[in-house]
Amino acid sequence: MLRSMYAGVSGMKNFQTKLDVIGNNIANVNTIGFKKSTINFQEMLSQNISDSGTNPMQVGLGSTTAAVNVQHTPGSMMSTGIGTNLSIMGNGFFVVQDPDVAEETGVAGGEGQFLTRSGNFTVNADGNLVTAQGYNVLDSEGRKINIDSNEYDSFAITRDGRLIGKPSDGGEDVSILGDRTVGIVIPENPSGLRKFGGSLYELTGQANAGALNIGTVADAKTEVGSGQLEMSNVDLTEEFTEMIVAQRGFQANSRIISTSDEILQEVVNLKR
Repeated sequence: MLRSMYAGVSGMKNFQTKLDVIGNNIANVNTIGFKKSTINFQEMLSQNISDSGTNPMQVGLGSTTAAVNVQHTPGSMMSTGIGTNLSIMGNGFFVVQDPDVAEETGVAGGEGQFLTRSGNFTVNADGNLVTAQGYNVLDSEGRKINIDSNEYDSFAITRDGRLIGKPSDGGEDVSILGDRTVGIVIPENPSGLRKFGGSLYELTGQANAGALNIGTVADAKTEVGSGQLEMSNVDLTEEFTEMIVAQRGFQANSRIISTSDEILQEVVNLKR
């Protein structure tokens, strides 16, 4: 009886965690570049009652959380018309860096560096392409992207990640970064990335055994969309369905506890 009660408690805890994951997904349904999470359960230890028979006699002791995984499937695109708003048309991440940390040329995962799919970038007063948090966007050589407003009247970002500027003297358009493009990184295991906050990810040992080289858009075999943003990949229909499953699972496990309590009450009443 006590085993069933503790099994019910473990089930309620797990479904509460599932509801927490679902709630976070729904809260970020309109967050740019957000990737939803899913949760998996696994059986907890089993208690051996006897090994004397042909088959072992075991009683399970409940369940526990096996993993909470981030699903890096692409989200839908939203057109903004702002040239510095970028989206990746395939796999990969942009690389950004804290401006207070020295740059590590060509290497992702260095100090102060993060990966992101949120491309709502702007150009700050210094001419640097930055995120909403003020982090510098890095190019394919791990350098911050700078657009000198004194040299160029305007600029555009092509699908292959090059920055094309219109010189102030009225000359022909030139490539601002030369052969360099917006930097793209493709981790071996995107699910191993750790969420840092602000739609940023940091590398872990599970994402890649070593540092990642920042490459060009062409190296990543992808394209960059200018004037559009990647929205969240959360599907509300799926999330609300999972919420119903979690709610019923929670109720069923609470019923186990109630039933176990009633049986214990009957045992206590035997003394009367």
